[in-house]
Amino acid sequence: MGVLNVTPDSFSDGGKWFETRTAIDHGLALVESGADLVDIGGESTRPGSVRVPEDEELRRVVPVTRELAAQGVTISVDTMRASVARAALDAGATIINDVSAGQSDGGMLELAAEYEAPIVLMHWRGYLSQAEASFHYDDVVGEVTTELLERVAAAEALGIRRENIILDPGPGFSKNGHHNWDLLRGLDELLALPFPMLVAVSRKRFLATLVSPEDPGAASIADRDAATAALTMYAAQAGAWAVRVHEARASRIAVDVATELAKGQA
Repeated sequence: MGVLNVTPDSFSDGGKWFETRTAIDHGLALVESGADLVDIGGESTRPGSVRVPEDEELRRVVPVTRELAAQGVTISVDTMRASVARAALDAGATIINDVSAGQSDGGMLELAAEYEAPIVLMHWRGYLSQAEASFHYDDVVGEVTTELLERVAAAEALGIRRENIILDPGPGFSKNGHHNWDLLRGLDELLALPFPMLVAVSRKRFLATLVSPEDPGAASIADRDAATAALTMYAAQAGAWAVRVHEARASRIAVDVATELAKGQA
């Protein structure tokens, strides 16, 4: 899953693909680099980000979605608004990626059921700007699992078919670096759930901290991408459904290596 942030303020590439034509070209480049689908988002969810007006999010997302879909690109729409998801689906997107798992907009789960669209439900404890987005866990893998299954139950209660549910444990959302690493160490436990799993760690701060412990800000984008590709290999070998990455080529190669190594194994 290649990341296409049509935003001016995303944490690692804000503004680079903000113009519609530039965003379309980058989406095509992601596919050329090996992405199987492109995740288009018009609203940053980085710490400290401010929500954009609905009409602005629509303006950013819909034209890019329409053009890339017309060129045969498989698209997921990264949004917490049901109205934006609806417009993107009508423009050719096929998957909803909601980092709030339907908690930000009460109409999102009903929309996914109406369109029979696959939906990614991410572990979420509130907007990162809110104090109630709690970082406390006694058992991060167990608690994330329990809270994800609560969202699954809510989705199924509103008519979403089980086969259309994809889960994301949400590294970096209401979690510190230790929690993120513990989640990844517990990936086998998460993958034991009967749902496809999205692993979305690309360029996140805990990777920069690993690369440059004394000064995470000194870690380059290339350093973060190298760490991301290593985790792509790990996720692919574990059996994840997809990884969400900013730089597709290295992760495509990592997946191909994992696939080759798995040949002939029982």
